[in-house]
Amino acid sequence: MGEAWIRTISNGLVRASRVTEISSTRGSLHEDQGYSLKVIVDGKGHVLIDDADLQGSLAERLEYARHMEDALLLAMDECRDSGATVVISFEPERQRWSSAPVSVLSGRLPEVVG
Repeated sequence: MGEAWIRTISNGLVRASRVTEISSTRGSLHEDQGYSLKVIVDGKGHVLIDDADLQGSLAERLEYARHMEDALLLAMDECRDSGATVVISFEPERQRWSSAPVSVLSGRLPEVVG
């Protein structure tokens, strides 16, 4: 069985199996609009999304952030059963999580689209 890693906003990687909490805040890291999402690993926060452009009321932004938290959990669950080591990344232009085997990301194997 492979491992799942999550790419942070600073292009670091954290092991998904070590995540103890997923949380979001009402604003981005630099402004009081949008939202940010982070995971906690070994007591340290790692930012995954910092979106200052998301418009809407506070309730709407927090609901969207909860949706992104749920989508991350689903992506982590899907990768758990994978035989390969996988990296989960947020795609800001598509507003979704994606995963890819490390072998594809490192260029060793061609991606199989099925």
